[in-house]
Amino acid sequence: MSTTTLDAIVIGGSYAGLSAALQLARARRAIAVIDAGQRRNRFAATSHGFLGHDGRSPEAIASDARAQLLAYPGVRWLQDSATAASRDADGGGFSVTTPAATLHARRLVLATGVADELPTLPGLAERWGRSVFHCPYCHGYELDRGRIGVLAWSPTAIHHALMLPDWGSVTLFLNDAFEPDQAQREALAARGVALVSGRVARLAGHATVELQDGRRIETDGLFTATTTRMASPIAEQLGCAFEAGPIGPVIQRGPLLETTVQGVFACGDAARPFGNVAIAVGDGAMAGAAAHRSLIPGL
Repeated sequence: MSTTTLDAIVIGGSYAGLSAALQLARARRAIAVIDAGQRRNRFAATSHGFLGHDGRSPEAIASDARAQLLAYPGVRWLQDSATAASRDADGGGFSVTTPAATLHARRLVLATGVADELPTLPGLAERWGRSVFHCPYCHGYELDRGRIGVLAWSPTAIHHALMLPDWGSVTLFLNDAFEPDQAQREALAARGVALVSGRVARLAGHATVELQDGRRIETDGLFTATTTRMASPIAEQLGCAFEAGPIGPVIQRGPLLETTVQGVFACGDAARPFGNVAIAVGDGAMAGAAAHRSLIPGL
């Protein structure tokens, strides 16, 4: 890899990063994309809700987008992990290190994503993205108005429970995680949500909930909330500020998606509290365009 200073480096080559890179490539800027290949939705067989790609596999969407991006001559692709990043001593840009190279660029776009911290429950991890989900818009329709479970780990489970009756018959497993108050019970009853008390012991079969008292309740799919953490240390290394999100920290950004570190932009799940492929692509497009505009004197 040349030591030439690039216009921008995009760290993260999933949907947000690909979209950001495409805007910069079309602006005829010299860029590099560093991608470790760990998309957040890699556990799901199909992706939904992204116009023009509904029902396609996540890998097919990303692969097509990558091929389209690499058709632009100003793009370099590194299938690697960014292990360190810092501002250059002269203040004119940034250095990004991977196990194979050190790159320099005037701007950085962080599309580094988040990692889901799954609840600790036997049988949950191996069903994640297959019969256990977190996004109703991504997976609710495919349950075909069937039996939907909501597995509570905190009081925030009520949000899933109130939303999901639009997609099927809902049972909220309280799991000793919280006790709805009277107003919440009335809201749940109005939506036809059944309540099941008692601690959940494990998941079995396709999506069968086994409780500690021996009850077994079959569902066609389960929804539960995760917490998230940054999938990469790069934003912290650069000194970017974070803010608390509903399920984990996100990178703080201004109106033009620049972080608190001048010249560093952020997009996708690392910078938004909630998202899906469509939202990530839109967010990436805005971040890529903003990074490009910042390179133009006087704008």
